[in-house]
Amino acid sequence: MATTTFHLKGNYAPVHDELTAYGLPVTGAIPPELNGWYLRNGPNPREESAHWFIGDGMIHGVRLENGRAAWYRNRWVRTRSFEDPAVQEYREDGTADRTASVANTHIVNHAGKTLALVENALPYEVTHELETVGPYDFNGKLTTAMTAHPKICPETGELHFFGCDWQEPYLTYHRTDARGELELSRTIDVQGPTMMHDFAVTSRHVVFLELPLVFAPGPGMPYDWDEGFEARIGVLPRHDPRARVRWFPIDPCAVFHTLNAHEAGDSIVLYAVRYRRLSWNEIVESPSVLWRWTIDLRTGSVREEQVDDRPCEFPRIDDRFMGLDVRYGHVTGHDAIVRYDLHSGGSTAFEFGAGRTPSEAVFAPPNWLIAYVHDRARDGSDLMILDATDLRKPVATVHLPARVPQGFHGNWIAD
Repeated sequence: MATTTFHLKGNYAPVHDELTAYGLPVTGAIPPELNGWYLRNGPNPREESAHWFIGDGMIHGVRLENGRAAWYRNRWVRTRSFEDPAVQEYREDGTADRTASVANTHIVNHAGKTLALVENALPYEVTHELETVGPYDFNGKLTTAMTAHPKICPETGELHFFGCDWQEPYLTYHRTDARGELELSRTIDVQGPTMMHDFAVTSRHVVFLELPLVFAPGPGMPYDWDEGFEARIGVLPRHDPRARVRWFPIDPCAVFHTLNAHEAGDSIVLYAVRYRRLSWNEIVESPSVLWRWTIDLRTGSVREEQVDDRPCEFPRIDDRFMGLDVRYGHVTGHDAIVRYDLHSGGSTAFEFGAGRTPSEAVFAPPNWLIAYVHDRARDGSDLMILDATDLRKPVATVHLPARVPQGFHGNWIAD
């Protein structure tokens, strides 16, 4: 994957204004049980940036209530480095300033806090109206960065996450209780500073992916492919977090996003979107597709299987079943959302049509999928709601007053 300026063109290009609009027009009928906020984060650089991944974070939000689209807002996350560009991620003495952040990757809600995330910094708390409150360090207990992909256990309410760094300790695992109190921080021994963007949590284990995309200082993205770096999956018992991590070698690959993982007797089944190889410093043709790894804890073997050959990204499930044997998962392709039946192996898809590009599809209970969709013909965007059990057509389309650029991740936050 070569570094290009694609992120400054078309619907990747940033928007320049913060807007608020009320009483949005709707085609179809918004399900009346959808009362809450759909918030999605993504890079929106104020000035030209070297890569899509490093632009200033902007959250785009729609408030749904009682069958209507009450408002749309977009706001930059006003971090310390947003307000003062002189603030640097690393100080002159080499120590990290964790409040220097673009906060551009995800937005999650846990224990009454809504947090904008990027993996090399502290989270930033925001309100549901998208005003920035400030950096959040779990009452001074969090001293590492925080992954952009924390996991909330549906059974305990615990928040599981990790922090990565280019210097030791390279990886630290964290866990809070349901009230958001940070109760565990543990260093995980790894080979070196790998780019670990996501992980997985089951009912009994935490699953790490240590892969050959590693820190390599230089211009642009400071990561590159290392042929000599062993690809492996690490498994940590959840209920004995001081136990030894078991590492299982796998074929070299890169993974940004997991779909889910669950227990299956003496095995762990992990689904993720897999790249055969990834590099920003050379052109590498490596489409990302859905794979499954079955890790046999008894024999120490791993079975690796490609689930489908359709290029995709942004895998999501109904988060109420995170870590369990969930039946359905969803991914986003260039012009479609695909729903996989992980039990039968079947799939269905909704194709948006020529010139219409969806963003990540987020699940909203009981059975809705929500996504921003860009319409190239009018260079505008809609918020679309689909019935996850019947993808034949949207149930509602909310027409937005502004273009929503391609972005990363978001969540439905119910009242």
